[in-house]
Amino acid sequence: MYSPVQILTARLHDGRHAGYPSTMSSPVPFSPTITLLTLGRIWESEFADALKPLGLTTRKYGLLGHIHRTPGISFSELARRSRITVQSAHSAVASFVEAGLVDDDTAHAGAASTLRTTPDCESLLKSAAEVVTRLDADFADRHPELTEALRSHLQRVMSGTA
Repeated sequence: MYSPVQILTARLHDGRHAGYPSTMSSPVPFSPTITLLTLGRIWESEFADALKPLGLTTRKYGLLGHIHRTPGISFSELARRSRITVQSAHSAVASFVEAGLVDDDTAHAGAASTLRTTPDCESLLKSAAEVVTRLDADFADRHPELTEALRSHLQRVMSGTA
């Protein structure tokens, strides 16, 4: 069985240079957009698989990260940052509260929320950070040039020169 990167390589080179079976009649022109999307999906899958043993999904990890970094965040702000509906944010937070990961001291209609993570959540996020560190190292080992290009690009974006 071929990995997604091997399949992408075979598609881009029509299999002639990669040693994989040809899937197309002519080479596909290079597309940085398609390549980046493909690599993103591959690593998103790796990330999701690595979070599963912790009982997390990518979305849950993101939501908990927002709550952790912004204690007292409102449901509407949490929804906006996570690109979900406010109703979905309420549902997610309710499950976090039930699991003992988030406290909401003012959990009643009409009151501003005071969401904050619990010590159990802090421990979970620490474990998830270890997963990210391991995946980052693996990515850098497999794609050193891309890692440096991404680092350089992010620095330019953050400095306003990109």
